[in-house]
Amino acid sequence: MNNRIRWGILGTGKIAHQFAVALQRLPDADLFAAGSRSAESAARFADEFEISRRYGSYAELVGDPEIEVVYIATPHSCHAENSRLALKAGKAVLCEKPFAINAAQAHQVIKLARERELFLMEAMWTRCFPLIKKLREPLLSGAIGEVRQLTADFGFRAEYQDEPRLFGPEFGGGALLDVGVYPVSLASMLFGPPTRIVSTANLGPTGVDEEAAMILTHGRGQLAILHTAIRLETAQEAIITGMSGRIRILSPWWRPVAMILSRDVKPDERFDFPLTGNGYEYEAQEVMDCLRSGQLESPLMPLDESLFIMQTLDAIRAQWGLKYPME
Repeated sequence: MNNRIRWGILGTGKIAHQFAVALQRLPDADLFAAGSRSAESAARFADEFEISRRYGSYAELVGDPEIEVVYIATPHSCHAENSRLALKAGKAVLCEKPFAINAAQAHQVIKLARERELFLMEAMWTRCFPLIKKLREPLLSGAIGEVRQLTADFGFRAEYQDEPRLFGPEFGGGALLDVGVYPVSLASMLFGPPTRIVSTANLGPTGVDEEAAMILTHGRGQLAILHTAIRLETAQEAIITGMSGRIRILSPWWRPVAMILSRDVKPDERFDFPLTGNGYEYEAQEVMDCLRSGQLESPLMPLDESLFIMQTLDAIRAQWGLKYPME
């Protein structure tokens, strides 16, 4: 493998643009090719980022023998299909969250990657931020005692006419898969899979969840109190509470740059981690570090955990009776 790792971006929407900006900041990343469902869209994207290779179909993109890793930046409903396409072409894959529409799809993608012995990772970028890596230190050292509770939210206000993808069942729309996956993933990182779930949601006129609240009980009785929305702007903070203190990740906790450590017998400590780019650099660098070291999955976002998270999301949706057309 060359020193500079050659990336192909599959999809040319908003998040693909953000990821392309991040790749251009990394000296060991080569933004090598872009692919879209149309030649015109691929050309516009490639011209914007001065990418020499542009493809008018996803199959053409993944078929380029010089691409080493593909970033999947398509709508939720396409993630599993696009990941399988890239894996079958022999490419390493970084797939945007949610990893798939449901756990059955996620299982199929993971199974294929393991059969082909190819790298695969869910792009839960929050896991790769320096603050989250720092967060593990006080938790592991017992600085706040036994961790018993998490409260976290992620909600923003979108309009129907501006974000049809978010409100369309055919796209896997709704708050849970788009941003609710963040607090669920944080709870998973802290406590593992839940043993009991209690949840409720307001389903909007298109049939997807516009606001939702969840309480997860975990293996040793730890509680995660979570809520999410796509029609409400929430505080976007996370508080991790232990028997002798707490850690507050300041807003926006899902793109974390500051946290406060509070302990019963010591003054509060604040930790700041200013961004040097838009934040997507961290997950891209994690992928490249894994590829260079020969790892087939990231220890920051293991594949089995991505599957457990999808199972949790499935169980939550089942409580609401929310099923997508493609299921």
